[in-house]
Amino acid sequence: MPTATAPRDQLSATFAALADPTRRAILARLVDGEAPVTALAEPFQMSLPAVSKHLKVLERANLIERGRHAQWRPCRLAPEPLQAVAGWVERYRPLWEARLDRLDDYLSELQAEPSNAEGAENLVARPSSTKEQHDDGKR
Repeated sequence: MPTATAPRDQLSATFAALADPTRRAILARLVDGEAPVTALAEPFQMSLPAVSKHLKVLERANLIERGRHAQWRPCRLAPEPLQAVAGWVERYRPLWEARLDRLDDYLSELQAEPSNAEGAENLVARPSSTKEQHDDGKR
């Protein structure tokens, strides 16, 4: 049985890995090509072991692959899990596009209505109570 810390499937593992901004930044860097751990760690104010932990999470989620070149273990982006996320999100595109279209229609209707700005100005300019009216007359 899966636990709260062990994702049930690849999509869950991918979203769990993407939940952290440091890991997203690492993936953004890897879009430009493979890089050693030291280069990936540079922009962060954390130790190499801390960056390595993030890399392990990304590796377990199959978002990165690690190669071997002598003593170096460069990391590279593995795009397949991101493609799965994109496919999953794409299924919801018709829903949010329909809602945005309805919002656009509503905003267009509001803009087309005659402005009640003059009436609103009168309401703002009027004192809100008789005490304020009386006080205004004393000045």
